[in-house]
Amino acid sequence: MIWQWTGLAVFSLTLLPAGIALLTGHVPQRLHSRLTPMRPRGIALLAFYTAAPLNTLPRLAGASTTVTLAATALAGLLTCAGCILVILTGHRIQANSR
Repeated sequence: MIWQWTGLAVFSLTLLPAGIALLTGHVPQRLHSRLTPMRPRGIALLAFYTAAPLNTLPRLAGASTTVTLAATALAGLLTCAGCILVILTGHRIQANSR
């Protein structure tokens, strides 16, 4: 149980603020050129973040195996969606720079 709380705390302190900052465009000026499509990257980070509570909270609440499995499957789908968004954003940047 301690590892689940630790993982949730670490992801909440790292991915959540970074995702919200990218989504709202509040990043340092020197990073604007490196993170140019900030909104899609922020959405991807928030999709990665949602995997932590979806995996942790049902287990900590003592939910049934079916609920835990469904939440874990949803977390995997959201993580895959975040990966696809990052890949598409990277390809779009490369296509525009040529």
